Amino acid sequence: MPKIDITKTELVWPGKYNEDGTLKEVPRVNLPFQVIETVNESRAKREANKQPRQGSLFDVYEGTEGDTFEEGWKNKLIWGDNLLVMGSLLEKFAGKIDLIYIDPPFATGADFSFTAPVGESGEEVFKEQSVIEEKAYRDTWRGGLETYLAMMASRLAFLRDLLTDSGSLFVHIDTRVNSHLRLILDGLFGSHALVNEISWCYGGGGAPRDYYPQKHDTLLWYAKGNSWTFKRQFRPYSEGTLQRGLTQVKGPKYQLRKEGAGLDDWWADKVVQKILSPTAYENLKFPTQKPEGLLDRIVRGHSCEGDLIADFFCGSGTTLAVAEKLGRRWIGCDLGRWGIHVTRKRLQGIESCKPFEVLNLGKYERQYWQGVTFGEKENKPITEQALYEYLAFILKLYGSHPVAGMAHLHGKKGKAMIHIGAVDAPVTIGEIDAAVNECLKLRQTELHVLGWEWEMGLYDLMVDAARKKGVKLLLLQIPREVMEQQAAAKGDVRFFELAYLEAEIGQKKKLTAEVALQDFVIPNTELIPDEVRSKVKKWSDYIDYWAVDWDFRSDTFMQGWVAYRTRKQRALTLVSDPHTYRRPGKYRVLVKVIDIFGNDTSQAYDIEV
Repeated sequence: MPKIDITKTELVWPGKYNEDGTLKEVPRVNLPFQVIETVNESRAKREANKQPRQGSLFDVYEGTEGDTFEEGWKNKLIWGDNLLVMGSLLEKFAGKIDLIYIDPPFATGADFSFTAPVGESGEEVFKEQSVIEEKAYRDTWRGGLETYLAMMASRLAFLRDLLTDSGSLFVHIDTRVNSHLRLILDGLFGSHALVNEISWCYGGGGAPRDYYPQKHDTLLWYAKGNSWTFKRQFRPYSEGTLQRGLTQVKGPKYQLRKEGAGLDDWWADKVVQKILSPTAYENLKFPTQKPEGLLDRIVRGHSCEGDLIADFFCGSGTTLAVAEKLGRRWIGCDLGRWGIHVTRKRLQGIESCKPFEVLNLGKYERQYWQGVTFGEKENKPITEQALYEYLAFILKLYGSHPVAGMAHLHGKKGKAMIHIGAVDAPVTIGEIDAAVNECLKLRQTELHVLGWEWEMGLYDLMVDAARKKGVKLLLLQIPREVMEQQAAAKGDVRFFELAYLEAEIGQKKKLTAEVALQDFVIPNTELIPDEVRSKVKKWSDYIDYWAVDWDFRSDTFMQGWVAYRTRKQRALTLVSDPHTYRRPGKYRVLVKVIDIFGNDTSQAYDIEV
């Protein structure tokens, strides 16, 4: 039996304690972040910013109300598992975040599903949650409430450690998990740390026949220390109050304040009352999306300009958009690839949005997974035996079997030989060429290459080169879902051929260049749902967003020009604006396309101006 402290009330669930009665600790993994894209900043400005400062990308700005942003700081949008992300943020950000808001999934698998418009017509299709989102949901609720509580308890502990001593945490929940999460929070912060339990009331929906309509969620506001930021806010007076006036009730010395009535812990005023209407401009059709008015009230009332705000279940990015508009710095994280993409577009639609970065844990997360899964320890070099187990695992997921005695070929599936890329490096042209040549020596005519990351611009080049040698070449993406437990047993993993794009670089004037998209191909379209395919009229309908880095240097993608569809503006230009270079020379232009499923495809072009 666990050694429970009988001097306090405690919520206990299976798995909270070890067999010896000690509290099971959450592993704190500190992994480096990879910056995969910088938005709203030119490469020239970034290089200039690097000169006077030698700090890291994650230097923390210590500011006060009214201060400007530190030169060099960029807001951060992170794709990945928030447990690993928060653990990796602790080294630089423990005790540094002023306000955290989270709206974690409640008890419905629809939390990750949404409708998405396709093509210029904007016809909407229902998008089921991705495999990784479905897996995350299933693992969260596989044991019912107890596994949900274990998931949340580990994350809430990290949130506490990330807050400043004067910081506040807002947890948005509904009646299904309210009482349970409150007990966990009491255990982490102390019951005295609950400042308010706020009811957010809203309308809409039908009226059930046999119980009262459930028309409110709960916001639990916990403070980490004995002092916190609180700016009193006001709501508009009701029509009844305005009509009768307080003077008629309390006498002439009582007047209605021009700012309205002071807020209490029951928010049902017009500013936050209504759920997003289907036609609202800010409605991005995420089922759990909250109105900006609600987040504006929280951010405005509990932080100062320049403060650091975080949301680790950021979804479509409401918290980040509000923080950006109110002059706060922000960090956002989400597991869903599409959520990260929608958030990026949403932020870019804000006038004068400050530069921000899109990050992930990339190869470092994969290295950690490989070490934990196949090695003795995650921080030790992978052994030959562990490498063999890794290759065998991937081959099994792909429905193939290992082969021995080959330098560059690892397995076989039917008539096709298989090469598997390393977890910590992109598949290169030289790597593929060596595998093709080994196939030729063995008189094998088909090669499948599975990779986590890819050297830029190799699809058409390598496929055509292999075909000329007599080898049919398929390049397939190893999905992130591979790193989820029980992936093989569940049969969740699907390997897709890489999409590819064709573009033409025009040079109509001296020192200028422009990009014209000419084609975008998603192989295996038979795997795309019929409902989606029926709404796609031409190749460009698969594209939701595309951008150009005019001077790519094999590092971070620096967005120099961008075009994307919005809910109201469905037309997508396929020709970029001209870009003028400062000086003649050779440049590498990188074109990135993000499709309607949230996947990105890049192609590099070398030019001379």
